[in-house]
Amino acid sequence: MNPTAGSVSDATGNWVDTLAPAWTRPYLRLARLDRPIGSWLLLLPCWWSSALAAVAGHQAAPNPVHLVLFFIGAFAMRGAGCTWNDIVDRDLDARVERTRSRPIPSGQVSVFQAGAFLVLQGLIGLAVLVSFNAFTIALGIASLAIVAIYPFMKRITYWPQIVLGLAFSWGALMGWAAQFGRLDPAPLFLYAGSIAWVIGYDTIYAHQDREDDALIGIKSTALLFGERTKAMLALFYGLATVLIGAAGFSAGGGVVFALFLLGFAAHLCWQIVRLDIDDADCCLALFKSDRDAGLILFAGLLFDAALKRFI
Repeated sequence: MNPTAGSVSDATGNWVDTLAPAWTRPYLRLARLDRPIGSWLLLLPCWWSSALAAVAGHQAAPNPVHLVLFFIGAFAMRGAGCTWNDIVDRDLDARVERTRSRPIPSGQVSVFQAGAFLVLQGLIGLAVLVSFNAFTIALGIASLAIVAIYPFMKRITYWPQIVLGLAFSWGALMGWAAQFGRLDPAPLFLYAGSIAWVIGYDTIYAHQDREDDALIGIKSTALLFGERTKAMLALFYGLATVLIGAAGFSAGGGVVFALFLLGFAAHLCWQIVRLDIDDADCCLALFKSDRDAGLILFAGLLFDAALKRFI
């Protein structure tokens, strides 16, 4: 089957291509709703943080309203971030095989239309944010500076994944702040661990574009690590496990959390063993599997909170 006209090469056969009205498709692609994995990866640290707060607060479960708000906010703000990224990177995207069919470089939408859509998504995110306490609102606004500079990092450093980690892990602070109106060591450990996790999985993702990136001067940890990628993934995934473990245990997590943390670590080890940096399909599949890793950790925090409340 040929890819649907206007679709991105790694996002064919999805609901946007097959079910959405034709006029909405370029905008849904700008928001990456044809590839929701990024929204899940932005959401999961928020949910981890909410569940971590439940463990620390001796609650049976995280605040369900917070979980729903974070879900809406993650999809809206990931869409806004991707739209901003596409506006900034429109000339670079036109020179990369995997991204040249994105809505702006392919001419499906203008920069002005993309900008208007960016504002709309930002307003949805703002509506979610103002539902929280004042400390959380200020914390959320502070993250926008990181989001704004991220697209430029690949032009100046081989470590843009660090900046992506700072942005995509921000939710690790938000769930705790929404519950307690402050930050403590536990969410800071969680944030640091999530950054290490993001550096690992986005390095895998970046290997898809390694050759094109090298030709046009885009930098990434995939290019920096090269054949040392597996060793560096072991380093960052190991660091993620240790720091997230410190977050859970400092919040009062127990044996149940520890068991699921081991499951999370085992999943990351499986990724390292399975990885073939020269196989783009393998890289994409392993990158997508990080949603499963994140859900394993979230489940561990949920069960730990529930058991502590009722036992």
